[in-house]
Amino acid sequence: MSSLAQKILVVGGNGFVGSAVCKMALARGMEVTSISSSGKPYKTPQGHTPAWVERVEWRKADALNPESYADILPSVDAVVHTVGTLLDNTQYKQRIQEGDIIGFIKFFAGQGSGPSAEGQRSAYDILNYESAVRVCEAFVASKPISGLTRVRPFVYVSAEDINRPVVSVRYLETKREAEKRIEEIVQDHPQYKGVYIRPSLIYHPHIRPMTVIPATIFDVSSRIHSAVPSYIPMPASVLRWLGTSVFPNATEKTPSALNSMANLFSIPPINVDHLGEAICISLDPAKEIRGVVGVREMRQLLGLSQTGSASSPPSPNHHVTPHHSSTPFNLLLRSFQPRTCW
Repeated sequence: MSSLAQKILVVGGNGFVGSAVCKMALARGMEVTSISSSGKPYKTPQGHTPAWVERVEWRKADALNPESYADILPSVDAVVHTVGTLLDNTQYKQRIQEGDIIGFIKFFAGQGSGPSAEGQRSAYDILNYESAVRVCEAFVASKPISGLTRVRPFVYVSAEDINRPVVSVRYLETKREAEKRIEEIVQDHPQYKGVYIRPSLIYHPHIRPMTVIPATIFDVSSRIHSAVPSYIPMPASVLRWLGTSVFPNATEKTPSALNSMANLFSIPPINVDHLGEAICISLDPAKEIRGVVGVREMRQLLGLSQTGSASSPPSPNHHVTPHHSSTPFNLLLRSFQPRTCW
């Protein structure tokens, strides 16, 4: 355990992704501090408090105001930034947390990609870009306490390009802009490194049950694409050809949305617990992980095959619990199995 980061700061630790990072980090013996705008401990959508929550230090802080968390930074080995928004109007998160599928679809269709008022900063700019950059700047400016001599990672939870044209192009652009700016910052500070985690569709059968059906569909699609020889035209390859050869780019710096659709069909979804585990593994100095880490790289770190089962014996420190290895397809089938009444 000594090779791993001993103490980490999770920005947004009471959120969907942040809570998975906190839980998996604790399982690996790390000390965890979370900061968020509310400072409230994590609770499940049903209002329950898992046992691991009491082992996290929960702090109220503003990511855009480094003074509110500057005292934490000198003592941590790494920072994991999990804050972000898929839509410019962040109220959609409440619909997801409540499992209100109809309300989410109505909200999504009506407000999903509408632009912010002229002169106002969008939620994309504030949450996806500015909050990450401000925290990174404060992190590299902090003076580590005595004993912290190794390279300190700044892990930014970015995203694969899978959401367009349903989601505004600004979602992807602010993620990529944040990656670029963070890399510029850490390059000027050799004792720091940037790690850019790019998940695809993130699902969980209990925390966000409404994600299981779409995750199942795209999991099956990605496995079919992976199994078919590359010389046979498939939806993803056709969409990529159209996106690069026929249709123009979405913006000057972003390719056509057809490329995004191709990624959706060919990149497998990821369980949020797998995502949290992969982030924790990326903190291991012995692995020397830096730069972009996509879904396939995460699955390799976890020892998972394309079907979601273990491809090699787990290491002694591997903490993924048995149900994590279930694919979305298996989870969906399990939900329809009859239960024995006693």
